[in-house]
Amino acid sequence: MSADGDDGARMARDDVVAGLDAVIDRTLRDAELVHEHPAPGRWLVDLPGTHKLKTVCGLVVGEHALRVEAFVCRQPDENREQLWTHLLQRNARMYGVAWSVDRVGDVYLTGRLPHAAVTPEELDRVLGAVLSYADDSFNTLLEIGFGSSIRREWEWRVKRGESLRNLEAFAAFAQAGRGSGGTADAGSGRRDGGGGATPDGGV
Repeated sequence: MSADGDDGARMARDDVVAGLDAVIDRTLRDAELVHEHPAPGRWLVDLPGTHKLKTVCGLVVGEHALRVEAFVCRQPDENREQLWTHLLQRNARMYGVAWSVDRVGDVYLTGRLPHAAVTPEELDRVLGAVLSYADDSFNTLLEIGFGSSIRREWEWRVKRGESLRNLEAFAAFAQAGRGSGGTADAGSGRRDGGGGATPDGGV
């Protein structure tokens, strides 16, 4: 291909990226979503939730499609096959995105939209789906993949009189396995000397 041909292809791609960026920018501003735009064709969007306080969704304009990707939680400590089965059983009923795992086992929501399908209405619908799937599934994923850590953290806090306020969502789960009751810190990812690891929910 000649230099003129290369320049023409590059300009055409730049025009596509600029056009899609304009759609994305307008959609995010209309929805009043916090976002970053680090480079042409690249966006990071904060989706505020209830169970998972924040899901960061990446949008990347590719050659033929807009890639959508959101980290949900790190690789499970236990019950990996049970967690994968749980996710796969839900994929057939999902819209716009599907559950996936990377090489180390971290859990994501991923999808692709053809350029022609990137409209404000469709983008809003897909972002809503990402938020709904991540937020609605978050506690269940932690219970399956980090149940032992959740219960250890609860017991450690109870023994030391630590606050359980941010663990209330898991009280019934912890109580089912222990007589004392409990919950877990869904997002801190910290390790305490006596209480074991709290699940890293990526919030």
